[in-house]
Amino acid sequence: MKVRVKRIYDEASPDDGYRILVDRLWPRGISKEKAHLDEWMRGIAPSDALRTAFHHGGEDFSAFKKAYLQELADSTEKQELLKAIAEHAKNDNVTLLFGAKDEANNQAVLLKELLEKKYL
Repeated sequence: MKVRVKRIYDEASPDDGYRILVDRLWPRGISKEKAHLDEWMRGIAPSDALRTAFHHGGEDFSAFKKAYLQELADSTEKQELLKAIAEHAKNDNVTLLFGAKDEANNQAVLLKELLEKKYL
Protein backbone atom coordinates (compact mmCIF):
# COMPACT_ATOMS: atom_id res chain seq x y z
CA MET A 1 0.00 0.00 0.00
CA LYS A 2 0.97 3.62 -0.13
CA VAL A 3 1.61 6.57 2.18
CA ARG A 4 0.58 9.96 0.83
CA VAL A 5 0.58 13.50 2.13
CA LYS A 6 -2.21 16.00 1.58
CA ARG A 7 -3.39 19.33 2.90
CA ILE A 8 -6.44 18.90 5.08
CA TYR A 9 -8.06 21.73 3.11
CA ASP A 10 -8.03 19.59 -0.06
CA GLU A 11 -11.08 17.51 -0.87
CA ALA A 12 -11.19 14.01 0.64
CA SER A 13 -10.98 11.15 -1.84
CA PRO A 14 -11.79 7.44 -1.58
CA ASP A 15 -8.17 6.80 -2.69
CA ASP A 16 -6.95 8.49 0.50
CA GLY A 17 -7.56 5.33 2.50
CA TYR A 18 -6.91 5.82 6.22
CA ARG A 19 -6.74 9.58 6.89
CA ILE A 20 -4.53 10.77 9.77
CA LEU A 21 -4.10 14.38 10.86
CA VAL A 22 -0.48 14.82 12.01
CA ASP A 23 -0.74 18.40 13.34
CA ARG A 24 -0.65 19.30 17.02
CA LEU A 25 -3.29 22.03 16.57
CA TRP A 26 -6.62 21.68 14.82
CA PRO A 27 -6.51 23.48 11.42
CA ARG A 28 -8.48 26.72 11.22
CA GLY A 29 -11.71 26.74 9.29
CA ILE A 30 -12.13 22.96 9.02
CA SER A 31 -15.03 21.24 10.70
CA LYS A 32 -14.57 17.74 12.03
CA GLU A 33 -17.19 16.54 9.54
CA LYS A 34 -15.41 18.11 6.55
CA ALA A 35 -12.05 16.71 7.66
CA HIS A 36 -13.18 13.08 7.16
CA LEU A 37 -10.56 11.90 9.64
CA ASP A 38 -9.98 8.38 10.74
CA GLU A 39 -7.52 9.50 13.40
CA TRP A 40 -5.86 12.61 14.82
CA MET A 41 -2.32 11.78 15.97
CA ARG A 42 -1.35 14.88 17.93
CA GLY A 43 1.39 12.94 19.65
CA ILE A 44 3.41 12.48 16.46
CA ALA A 45 3.43 16.19 15.65
CA PRO A 46 6.48 18.35 16.39
CA SER A 47 6.69 19.70 19.93
CA ASP A 48 5.17 23.12 20.57
CA ALA A 49 8.64 24.64 20.92
CA LEU A 50 9.82 23.21 17.60
CA ARG A 51 6.59 24.08 15.81
CA THR A 52 6.75 27.67 17.07
CA ALA A 53 10.43 28.04 16.15
CA PHE A 54 9.74 26.83 12.61
CA HIS A 55 6.47 28.62 11.87
CA HIS A 56 6.94 31.83 13.80
CA GLY A 57 10.65 32.11 14.45
CA GLY A 58 11.90 31.77 10.90
CA GLU A 59 13.92 28.59 11.50
CA ASP A 60 14.90 27.09 8.14
CA PHE A 61 13.52 23.74 7.05
CA SER A 62 16.82 21.85 7.28
CA ALA A 63 17.18 22.83 10.96
CA PHE A 64 13.53 21.92 11.56
CA LYS A 65 14.02 18.56 9.82
CA LYS A 66 17.07 17.69 11.91
CA ALA A 67 15.36 18.67 15.18
CA TYR A 68 12.08 16.89 14.32
CA LEU A 69 13.81 13.67 13.27
CA GLN A 70 15.67 13.78 16.59
CA GLU A 71 12.37 14.23 18.46
CA LEU A 72 10.96 11.22 16.62
CA ALA A 73 14.01 9.11 17.43
CA ASP A 74 14.05 10.12 21.11
CA SER A 75 10.36 9.56 21.84
CA THR A 76 8.97 6.10 22.58
CA GLU A 77 5.45 7.47 22.03
CA LYS A 78 6.34 8.83 18.60
CA GLN A 79 8.04 5.54 17.66
CA GLU A 80 4.88 3.63 18.60
CA LEU A 81 2.76 6.00 16.52
CA LEU A 82 5.08 5.53 13.52
CA LYS A 83 4.67 1.77 13.87
CA ALA A 84 0.88 2.18 14.03
CA ILE A 85 0.90 4.19 10.79
CA ALA A 86 3.09 1.54 9.14
CA GLU A 87 0.64 -1.17 10.22
CA HIS A 88 -2.25 0.72 8.59
CA ALA A 89 -0.13 1.16 5.44
CA LYS A 90 0.38 -2.60 5.14
CA ASN A 91 -3.35 -3.08 4.51
CA ASP A 92 -4.57 0.20 3.03
CA ASN A 93 -3.46 3.51 1.63
CA VAL A 94 -2.64 6.03 4.34
CA THR A 95 -2.90 9.78 3.89
CA LEU A 96 -1.03 12.03 6.31
CA LEU A 97 -2.92 15.29 6.59
CA PHE A 98 -1.43 18.66 7.51
CA GLY A 99 -2.64 22.25 7.63
CA ALA A 100 0.50 24.13 6.55
CA LYS A 101 0.45 26.19 3.36
CA ASP A 102 3.89 24.93 2.33
CA GLU A 103 3.23 21.53 0.78
CA ALA A 104 6.91 20.60 0.44
CA ASN A 105 8.31 21.65 3.82
CA ASN A 106 6.24 20.23 6.68
CA GLN A 107 6.20 17.37 9.15
CA ALA A 108 3.89 15.17 7.04
CA VAL A 109 6.48 15.07 4.25
CA LEU A 110 9.18 14.12 6.75
CA LEU A 111 6.98 11.42 8.28
CA LYS A 112 6.27 9.95 4.85
CA GLU A 113 10.00 9.85 4.03
CA LEU A 114 10.82 8.23 7.36
CA LEU A 115 8.05 5.67 7.08
CA GLU A 116 9.10 4.65 3.57
CA LYS A 117 12.77 4.47 4.55
CA LYS A 118 12.48 2.67 7.89
CA TYR A 119 9.10 0.92 8.17
CA LEU A 120 7.75 0.06 4.72
